[in-house]
Amino acid sequence: MKRRLSLSALGLAALTSGLSLVLPSLAGAELAPAPPALDARLYALAEAPSAQRIEQDIRRLVSFGTRNTLSATDSDTRGIGAARRFVRDEFERISAACGGCLEVRLQRTLVPGDPKTRIPVDTEVVNVFAILRGSDPSRYVLMAGDIDSRGSDPSDGVTDAPGANDNASGLAGVLEAARVLAASGPRSASVVFAALSGEEQGLYGGAHLAALAREEGWGLEAVLNNDMIGNIAGIDGIISNAEFRVFSEAVPVPEYQPKGWNYRRYGGEVDGPSRQLARRVATLTKQFFPKLQARMVYRLDRFGRGGHHTPFNNAGFPGVRIMESHEHYERQHQDLRTEEGVTYGDTLDFVDFKHAAALTGVNVVTLASLASAPRAPQDVAIGGVVAPDTWLSWTASEEPALAGYRLYWRETDVPQWTHSRWLGQVTHTTLEGMVIDNYLFGVAAVGRDGNESVVAFPTAVLRSRP
Repeated sequence: MKRRLSLSALGLAALTSGLSLVLPSLAGAELAPAPPALDARLYALAEAPSAQRIEQDIRRLVSFGTRNTLSATDSDTRGIGAARRFVRDEFERISAACGGCLEVRLQRTLVPGDPKTRIPVDTEVVNVFAILRGSDPSRYVLMAGDIDSRGSDPSDGVTDAPGANDNASGLAGVLEAARVLAASGPRSASVVFAALSGEEQGLYGGAHLAALAREEGWGLEAVLNNDMIGNIAGIDGIISNAEFRVFSEAVPVPEYQPKGWNYRRYGGEVDGPSRQLARRVATLTKQFFPKLQARMVYRLDRFGRGGHHTPFNNAGFPGVRIMESHEHYERQHQDLRTEEGVTYGDTLDFVDFKHAAALTGVNVVTLASLASAPRAPQDVAIGGVVAPDTWLSWTASEEPALAGYRLYWRETDVPQWTHSRWLGQVTHTTLEGMVIDNYLFGVAAVGRDGNESVVAFPTAVLRSRP
Protein backbone atom coordinates (compact mmCIF):
# COMPACT_ATOMS: atom_id res chain seq x y z
CA MET A 1 0.00 0.00 0.00
CA LYS A 2 1.41 3.39 -0.98
CA ARG A 3 0.74 6.67 0.76
CA ARG A 4 0.87 9.80 -1.45
CA LEU A 5 1.28 13.27 0.07
CA SER A 6 0.60 16.55 -1.71
CA LEU A 7 0.78 20.25 -0.93
CA SER A 8 -2.47 21.52 0.49
CA ALA A 9 -3.99 24.93 -0.08
CA LEU A 10 -2.72 25.89 3.36
CA GLY A 11 0.79 24.87 2.39
CA LEU A 12 0.60 26.88 -0.84
CA ALA A 13 -0.69 29.89 1.06
CA ALA A 14 2.26 29.63 3.44
CA LEU A 15 4.65 29.58 0.51
CA THR A 16 3.07 32.55 -1.24
CA SER A 17 3.11 34.55 1.99
CA GLY A 18 6.89 34.19 2.21
CA LEU A 19 6.99 31.49 4.89
CA SER A 20 9.34 28.55 4.41
CA LEU A 21 6.98 26.13 6.11
CA VAL A 22 5.47 23.46 3.86
CA LEU A 23 2.42 21.63 5.18
CA PRO A 24 1.62 18.52 3.18
CA SER A 25 -1.76 16.84 3.51
CA LEU A 26 -2.84 13.31 2.76
CA ALA A 27 -4.65 12.80 -0.52
CA GLY A 28 -6.48 9.71 -1.68
CA ALA A 29 -6.21 6.55 0.41
CA GLU A 30 -7.88 6.28 3.79
CA LEU A 31 -5.57 6.29 6.80
CA ALA A 32 -5.34 3.49 9.31
CA PRO A 33 -6.35 4.68 12.79
CA ALA A 34 -3.52 6.52 14.48
CA PRO A 35 -2.28 5.25 17.87
CA PRO A 36 -2.30 7.50 20.96
CA ALA A 37 0.01 10.50 20.75
CA LEU A 38 1.98 9.08 23.67
CA ASP A 39 1.90 6.28 26.23
CA ALA A 40 0.17 7.82 29.25
CA ARG A 41 1.68 5.14 31.52
CA LEU A 42 4.99 6.94 31.20
CA TYR A 43 3.75 9.82 33.34
CA ALA A 44 3.87 7.64 36.44
CA LEU A 45 7.34 6.38 35.52
CA ALA A 46 8.58 9.94 35.05
CA GLU A 47 7.67 10.77 38.65
CA ALA A 48 8.75 7.47 40.18
CA PRO A 49 12.49 8.05 40.84
CA SER A 50 13.07 9.03 44.47
CA ALA A 51 15.52 11.78 45.40
CA GLN A 52 15.70 10.25 48.87
CA ARG A 53 16.75 6.82 47.59
CA ILE A 54 19.27 8.41 45.22
CA GLU A 55 20.72 10.40 48.12
CA GLN A 56 21.06 7.22 50.18
CA ASP A 57 22.94 5.48 47.38
CA ILE A 58 25.25 8.44 46.77
CA ARG A 59 26.04 8.65 50.48
CA ARG A 60 26.81 4.94 50.58
CA LEU A 61 29.13 5.19 47.57
CA VAL A 62 30.90 8.21 49.06
CA SER A 63 31.36 6.31 52.34
CA PHE A 64 33.90 3.99 50.68
CA GLY A 65 36.44 6.84 50.77
CA THR A 66 37.77 6.27 47.28
CA ARG A 67 36.52 4.20 44.37
CA ASN A 68 39.61 4.69 42.26
CA THR A 69 40.15 1.77 39.88
CA LEU A 70 43.51 1.11 41.57
CA SER A 71 42.12 1.29 45.12
CA ALA A 72 41.62 -1.57 47.57
CA THR A 73 39.58 -4.55 46.48
CA ASP A 74 39.70 -6.71 49.63
CA SER A 75 38.16 -4.31 52.16
CA ASP A 76 34.47 -4.36 53.09
CA THR A 77 34.44 -0.64 53.88
CA ARG A 78 36.90 1.11 51.59
CA GLY A 79 37.84 1.10 47.93
CA ILE A 80 36.37 0.02 44.65
CA GLY A 81 36.01 -3.61 45.70
CA ALA A 82 33.58 -2.68 48.46
CA ALA A 83 31.74 -0.31 46.10
CA ARG A 84 31.18 -2.89 43.37
CA ARG A 85 30.03 -5.48 45.92
CA PHE A 86 27.52 -2.93 47.19
CA VAL A 87 26.25 -2.41 43.65
CA ARG A 88 26.01 -6.16 43.04
CA ASP A 89 24.13 -6.69 46.31
CA GLU A 90 21.77 -3.84 45.48
CA PHE A 91 20.96 -5.36 42.08
CA GLU A 92 20.32 -8.67 43.86
CA ARG A 93 17.96 -6.97 46.33
CA ILE A 94 16.06 -5.31 43.49
CA SER A 95 15.82 -8.66 41.72
CA ALA A 96 14.55 -10.42 44.84
CA ALA A 97 11.81 -7.81 45.19
CA CYS A 98 10.56 -8.52 41.65
CA GLY A 99 10.73 -12.30 41.90
CA GLY A 100 14.15 -12.72 40.34
CA CYS A 101 13.49 -10.53 37.29
CA LEU A 102 17.10 -9.32 37.01
CA GLU A 103 20.03 -11.33 35.71
CA VAL A 104 22.98 -9.95 37.71
CA ARG A 105 26.44 -10.43 36.24
CA LEU A 106 30.05 -9.41 36.83
CA GLN A 107 32.47 -8.93 33.96
CA ARG A 108 36.11 -9.23 35.01
CA THR A 109 38.94 -8.18 32.69
CA LEU A 110 42.64 -8.02 33.59
CA VAL A 111 44.30 -4.89 32.20
CA PRO A 112 48.09 -5.33 31.96
CA GLY A 113 50.04 -2.62 33.75
CA ASP A 114 52.01 -0.06 31.79
CA PRO A 115 53.91 2.74 33.58
CA LYS A 116 53.20 5.03 30.63
CA THR A 117 49.44 4.80 31.17
CA ARG A 118 46.99 5.57 33.95
CA ILE A 119 47.06 1.86 34.91
CA PRO A 120 50.73 1.39 35.83
CA VAL A 121 50.27 -2.08 37.38
CA ASP A 122 48.20 -5.12 36.41
CA THR A 123 44.63 -4.29 37.44
CA GLU A 124 41.36 -6.20 37.25
CA VAL A 125 38.62 -3.96 35.85
CA VAL A 126 35.21 -5.23 36.94
CA ASN A 127 31.83 -4.19 35.52
CA VAL A 128 28.64 -5.00 37.42
CA PHE A 129 25.46 -5.13 35.37
CA ALA A 130 21.91 -6.43 35.52
CA ILE A 131 19.63 -7.40 32.64
CA LEU A 132 15.86 -7.03 32.77
CA ARG A 133 14.80 -9.41 30.02
CA GLY A 134 12.26 -8.43 27.36
CA SER A 135 10.21 -10.61 25.04
CA ASP A 136 12.46 -10.05 22.00
CA PRO A 137 15.88 -11.65 22.64
CA SER A 138 17.50 -9.61 19.86
CA ARG A 139 16.72 -6.14 21.23
CA TYR A 140 18.48 -4.24 24.04
CA VAL A 141 18.65 -0.75 25.52
CA LEU A 142 21.23 0.20 28.16
CA MET A 143 21.73 2.77 30.92
CA ALA A 144 25.21 3.20 32.38
CA GLY A 145 26.99 5.00 35.19
CA ASP A 146 30.56 4.74 36.47
CA ILE A 147 31.66 3.07 39.71
CA ASP A 148 35.12 4.64 39.85
CA SER A 149 36.16 8.01 41.21
CA ARG A 150 39.44 9.94 41.17
CA GLY A 151 41.30 12.85 42.73
CA SER A 152 43.95 15.00 41.13
CA ASP A 153 46.02 11.95 40.14
CA PRO A 154 43.95 9.40 38.18
CA SER A 155 46.28 6.59 39.29
CA ASP A 156 46.17 7.39 43.01
CA GLY A 157 44.26 4.56 44.69
CA VAL A 158 44.97 5.70 48.27
CA THR A 159 43.95 9.35 48.65
CA ASP A 160 40.29 10.06 49.43
CA ALA A 161 38.25 10.65 46.28
CA PRO A 162 34.56 10.73 47.31
CA GLY A 163 33.26 11.27 43.77
CA ALA A 164 29.85 12.34 45.00
CA ASN A 165 28.78 13.85 41.70
CA ASP A 166 31.43 12.25 39.46
CA ASN A 167 30.05 9.74 39.31
CA ALA A 168 28.12 8.47 42.31
CA SER A 169 25.21 10.55 41.01
CA GLY A 170 25.09 8.71 37.68
CA LEU A 171 25.52 5.31 39.30
CA ALA A 172 22.82 6.04 41.87
CA GLY A 173 20.58 6.96 38.94
CA VAL A 174 21.25 3.56 37.36
CA LEU A 175 20.30 1.76 40.59
CA GLU A 176 17.15 3.82 40.97
CA ALA A 177 16.15 3.25 37.34
CA ALA A 178 16.52 -0.49 37.94
CA ARG A 179 14.19 -0.27 40.95
CA VAL A 180 11.56 1.64 39.00
CA LEU A 181 11.64 -0.38 35.77
CA ALA A 182 11.86 -3.77 37.46
CA ALA A 183 8.26 -3.26 38.56
CA SER A 184 6.96 -1.50 35.45
CA GLY A 185 5.55 -4.41 33.44
CA PRO A 186 6.40 -6.21 30.20
CA ARG A 187 8.41 -4.78 27.33
CA SER A 188 9.83 -5.95 24.04
CA ALA A 189 13.51 -5.05 24.44
CA SER A 190 15.73 -6.10 27.33
CA VAL A 191 17.02 -3.30 29.58
CA VAL A 192 20.62 -3.39 30.81
CA PHE A 193 21.63 -1.45 33.92
CA ALA A 194 25.43 -1.14 33.93
CA ALA A 195 27.93 0.01 36.55
CA LEU A 196 31.15 0.49 34.60
CA SER A 197 34.71 0.62 35.94
CA GLY A 198 37.97 2.12 34.72
CA GLU A 199 36.41 5.22 33.18
CA GLU A 200 38.93 7.64 34.62
CA GLN A 201 41.87 5.56 33.40
CA GLY A 202 40.78 5.28 29.76
CA LEU A 203 37.16 4.15 29.33
CA TYR A 204 38.14 0.51 29.92
CA GLY A 205 34.86 -0.73 31.39
CA GLY A 206 32.78 0.64 28.54
CA ALA A 207 35.10 -0.90 25.97
CA HIS A 208 34.90 -4.27 27.72
CA LEU A 209 31.11 -4.27 27.94
CA ALA A 210 30.71 -3.07 24.35
CA ALA A 211 32.90 -5.97 23.24
CA LEU A 212 30.77 -8.38 25.28
CA ALA A 213 27.63 -6.93 23.69
CA ARG A 214 29.11 -7.64 20.25
CA GLU A 215 30.22 -11.12 21.28
CA GLU A 216 26.82 -12.08 22.72
CA GLY A 217 24.84 -10.47 19.91
CA TRP A 218 23.08 -7.78 21.88
CA GLY A 219 21.12 -5.68 19.42
CA LEU A 220 21.83 -2.49 21.35
CA GLU A 221 19.48 0.21 20.07
CA ALA A 222 20.30 2.85 22.68
CA VAL A 223 23.06 3.50 25.23
CA LEU A 224 22.36 6.22 27.79
CA ASN A 225 25.58 7.09 29.60
CA ASN A 226 24.94 9.11 32.76
CA ASP A 227 28.04 10.91 33.94
CA MET A 228 27.53 13.70 36.49
CA ILE A 229 23.81 14.34 36.85
CA GLY A 230 23.72 16.00 40.28
CA ASN A 231 25.37 19.42 40.02
CA ILE A 232 23.35 22.57 39.27
CA ALA A 233 25.92 25.30 40.10
CA GLY A 234 28.50 25.89 37.38
CA ILE A 235 31.98 27.37 37.31
CA ASP A 236 30.42 29.95 34.97
CA GLY A 237 28.32 31.32 37.84
CA ILE A 238 25.03 29.96 36.51
CA ILE A 239 22.81 28.02 38.90
CA SER A 240 20.02 26.13 37.15
CA ASN A 241 18.09 22.93 37.75
CA ALA A 242 15.93 23.42 34.66
CA GLU A 243 18.24 21.98 32.01
CA PHE A 244 20.72 19.25 31.16
CA ARG A 245 22.91 18.33 28.21
CA VAL A 246 22.74 15.44 25.77
CA PHE A 247 25.97 14.86 23.84
CA SER A 248 25.86 12.77 20.65
CA GLU A 249 28.13 11.94 17.74
CA ALA A 250 27.01 13.10 14.30
CA VAL A 251 27.44 9.90 12.29
CA PRO A 252 28.83 6.42 13.02
CA VAL A 253 32.55 5.76 12.80
CA PRO A 254 33.56 4.75 9.23
CA GLU A 255 33.44 0.98 9.68
CA TYR A 256 29.77 1.20 10.70
CA GLN A 257 28.61 3.71 8.10
CA PRO A 258 26.06 2.45 5.54
CA LYS A 259 27.57 1.23 2.30
CA GLY A 260 26.72 3.41 -0.66
CA TRP A 261 25.65 6.43 1.37
CA ASN A 262 27.77 9.51 0.79
CA TYR A 263 27.25 11.92 3.68
CA ARG A 264 28.98 14.73 1.82
CA ARG A 265 26.77 14.44 -1.28
CA TYR A 266 23.45 13.20 0.11
CA GLY A 267 23.32 14.79 3.56
CA GLY A 268 22.86 13.32 6.99
CA GLU A 269 25.98 14.84 8.53
CA VAL A 270 23.98 15.50 11.71
CA ASP A 271 21.57 12.60 11.41
CA GLY A 272 23.38 9.46 12.54
CA PRO A 273 21.71 6.95 14.90
CA SER A 274 23.21 8.52 18.03
CA ARG A 275 21.95 11.96 17.00
CA GLN A 276 18.48 10.51 16.42
CA LEU A 277 18.63 8.96 19.89
CA ALA A 278 19.52 12.36 21.34
CA ARG A 279 16.53 13.87 19.55
CA ARG A 280 14.28 11.19 21.02
CA VAL A 281 15.57 11.97 24.52
CA ALA A 282 14.82 15.65 23.92
CA THR A 283 11.32 14.94 22.60
CA LEU A 284 10.39 12.70 25.54
CA THR A 285 11.77 15.29 27.95
CA LYS A 286 9.56 17.95 26.42
CA GLN A 287 6.52 15.67 26.63
CA PHE A 288 6.94 14.40 30.19
CA PHE A 289 9.13 16.99 31.94
CA PRO A 290 7.75 20.44 31.03
CA LYS A 291 10.03 22.22 33.53
CA LEU A 292 13.18 20.57 32.20
CA GLN A 293 15.00 21.33 28.95
CA ALA A 294 17.25 18.87 27.16
CA ARG A 295 20.06 20.84 25.52
CA MET A 296 21.33 18.86 22.55
CA VAL A 297 25.07 19.37 22.14
CA TYR A 298 26.38 18.47 18.70
CA ARG A 299 29.61 16.90 19.94
CA LEU A 300 30.63 13.38 20.85
CA ASP A 301 31.49 14.70 24.31
CA ARG A 302 32.84 17.81 26.00
CA PHE A 303 35.71 19.44 24.14
CA GLY A 304 38.83 17.30 24.46
CA ARG A 305 37.26 15.00 27.06
CA GLY A 306 35.63 11.57 27.09
CA GLY A 307 32.87 9.44 28.54
CA HIS A 308 31.73 5.85 28.62
CA HIS A 309 29.28 6.13 25.73
CA THR A 310 32.24 6.54 23.36
CA PRO A 311 33.40 2.88 23.44
CA PHE A 312 29.86 1.84 22.53
CA ASN A 313 29.88 4.33 19.65
CA ASN A 314 33.24 2.91 18.60
CA ALA A 315 31.64 -0.54 18.50
CA GLY A 316 28.82 0.72 16.27
CA PHE A 317 26.09 1.17 18.88
CA PRO A 318 23.96 4.35 19.16
CA GLY A 319 24.84 6.10 22.40
CA VAL A 320 24.65 9.49 24.10
CA ARG A 321 25.94 11.16 27.23
CA ILE A 322 23.38 12.66 29.63
CA MET A 323 24.74 15.13 32.18
CA GLU A 324 24.29 18.43 33.95
CA SER A 325 24.46 21.65 31.95
CA HIS A 326 26.81 23.63 34.19
CA GLU A 327 29.96 21.89 35.42
CA HIS A 328 32.12 23.13 38.27
CA TYR A 329 35.73 22.14 37.61
CA GLU A 330 36.87 22.85 41.18
CA ARG A 331 34.56 20.02 42.23
CA GLN A 332 35.78 17.29 39.90
CA HIS A 333 39.12 15.50 39.50
CA GLN A 334 40.47 17.34 42.55
CA ASP A 335 42.06 16.21 45.82
CA LEU A 336 40.15 17.46 48.87
CA ARG A 337 41.75 20.73 50.00
CA THR A 338 41.30 24.45 50.53
CA GLU A 339 43.65 26.90 48.82
CA GLU A 340 43.42 30.69 49.00
CA GLY A 341 39.88 30.40 50.28
CA VAL A 342 38.76 28.05 47.48
CA THR A 343 37.41 24.63 48.44
CA TYR A 344 38.27 21.82 46.06
CA GLY A 345 36.78 18.36 45.85
CA ASP A 346 33.74 16.35 44.79
CA THR A 347 31.75 16.13 48.01
CA LEU A 348 28.13 15.60 49.02
CA ASP A 349 27.67 19.32 49.78
CA PHE A 350 27.43 20.14 46.09
CA VAL A 351 25.02 17.43 44.91
CA ASP A 352 21.41 18.34 44.17
CA PHE A 353 19.57 15.06 44.74
CA LYS A 354 16.31 16.31 43.23
CA HIS A 355 18.09 17.18 40.00
CA ALA A 356 19.68 13.74 39.92
CA ALA A 357 16.21 12.23 40.40
CA ALA A 358 14.78 14.33 37.58
CA LEU A 359 17.49 13.23 35.15
CA THR A 360 17.00 9.65 36.30
CA GLY A 361 13.35 10.09 35.38
CA VAL A 362 14.39 11.16 31.88
CA ASN A 363 16.37 7.94 31.58
CA VAL A 364 13.51 5.84 32.91
CA VAL A 365 11.00 7.28 30.45
CA THR A 366 13.42 6.95 27.53
CA LEU A 367 14.30 3.35 28.36
CA ALA A 368 10.68 2.36 28.96
CA SER A 369 9.45 4.02 25.77
CA LEU A 370 12.16 2.64 23.50
CA ALA A 371 11.97 -0.83 25.05
CA SER A 372 8.19 -0.91 24.47
CA ALA A 373 8.24 0.63 20.99
CA PRO A 374 8.74 -1.35 17.78
CA ARG A 375 12.28 -1.39 16.45
CA ALA A 376 13.16 1.51 14.13
CA PRO A 377 12.37 1.06 10.41
CA GLN A 378 15.00 -0.87 8.50
CA ASP A 379 16.52 -0.24 5.06
CA VAL A 380 15.05 3.26 4.70
CA ALA A 381 15.77 4.59 1.20
CA ILE A 382 14.96 7.89 -0.50
CA GLY A 383 14.69 9.16 -4.06
CA GLY A 384 13.68 12.21 -6.06
CA VAL A 385 16.72 13.37 -8.00
CA VAL A 386 15.71 16.06 -10.56
CA ALA A 387 12.04 15.37 -9.76
CA PRO A 388 9.24 17.54 -8.38
CA ASP A 389 8.45 14.91 -5.73
CA THR A 390 10.26 12.91 -3.05
CA TRP A 391 9.68 9.25 -2.32
CA LEU A 392 10.77 6.92 0.47
CA SER A 393 10.60 3.20 1.15
CA TRP A 394 11.55 0.85 4.00
CA THR A 395 11.32 -2.82 4.93
CA ALA A 396 8.06 -4.03 6.46
CA SER A 397 8.08 -5.13 10.10
CA GLU A 398 6.18 -8.15 11.39
CA GLU A 399 6.16 -7.02 15.03
CA PRO A 400 2.66 -7.54 16.47
CA ALA A 401 2.82 -4.31 18.48
CA LEU A 402 3.39 -2.20 15.35
CA ALA A 403 0.59 0.25 14.60
CA GLY A 404 2.33 1.84 11.64
CA TYR A 405 4.87 4.43 10.62
CA ARG A 406 5.25 8.18 11.04
CA LEU A 407 7.01 10.39 8.50
CA TYR A 408 9.22 13.22 9.77
CA TRP A 409 10.77 16.13 7.93
CA ARG A 410 12.50 19.44 8.54
CA GLU A 411 14.44 22.07 6.66
CA THR A 412 18.13 21.31 6.30
CA ASP A 413 19.40 23.93 8.76
CA VAL A 414 17.00 23.02 11.60
CA PRO A 415 18.35 20.86 14.46
CA GLN A 416 15.11 19.10 15.45
CA TRP A 417 12.36 17.41 13.45
CA THR A 418 9.68 20.07 13.03
CA HIS A 419 6.92 18.27 11.11
CA SER A 420 5.44 14.81 11.08
CA ARG A 421 2.54 12.94 9.52
CA TRP A 422 1.00 9.60 10.40
CA LEU A 423 1.23 7.10 7.52
CA GLY A 424 -0.19 3.86 8.90
CA GLN A 425 1.06 0.39 8.00
CA VAL A 426 2.72 1.14 4.70
CA THR A 427 6.24 0.52 3.41
CA HIS A 428 6.63 3.44 1.03
CA THR A 429 5.26 6.89 0.40
CA THR A 430 5.46 9.70 -2.18
CA LEU A 431 5.50 13.39 -1.26
CA GLU A 432 4.13 15.35 -4.17
CA GLY A 433 5.50 18.86 -4.64
CA MET A 434 8.26 18.46 -2.04
CA VAL A 435 11.65 18.71 -3.73
CA ILE A 436 14.20 16.41 -2.12
CA ASP A 437 16.93 19.07 -2.17
CA ASN A 438 15.14 21.35 0.28
CA TYR A 439 14.33 19.05 3.21
CA LEU A 440 15.60 16.21 5.36
CA PHE A 441 13.32 13.23 5.94
CA GLY A 442 13.04 10.27 8.30
CA VAL A 443 10.64 7.53 9.36
CA ALA A 444 9.78 6.16 12.80
CA ALA A 445 7.88 3.02 13.82
CA VAL A 446 4.98 3.53 16.23
CA GLY A 447 3.45 0.96 18.57
CA ARG A 448 -0.22 0.50 19.33
CA ASP A 449 0.31 2.09 22.75
CA GLY A 450 1.89 5.23 21.26
CA ASN A 451 5.51 4.37 22.02
CA GLU A 452 7.75 5.34 19.15
CA SER A 453 11.16 4.29 17.90
CA VAL A 454 13.95 6.69 17.11
CA VAL A 455 13.68 8.22 13.67
CA ALA A 456 15.50 6.24 10.98
CA PHE A 457 17.30 8.50 8.51
CA PRO A 458 17.40 7.19 4.91
CA THR A 459 20.84 5.87 3.96
CA ALA A 460 20.12 4.31 0.57
CA VAL A 461 19.18 5.87 -2.78
CA LEU A 462 15.99 4.99 -4.67
CA ARG A 463 16.49 5.47 -8.39
CA SER A 464 12.78 5.12 -9.20
CA ARG A 465 9.45 5.48 -7.44
CA PRO A 466 8.49 2.47 -5.30
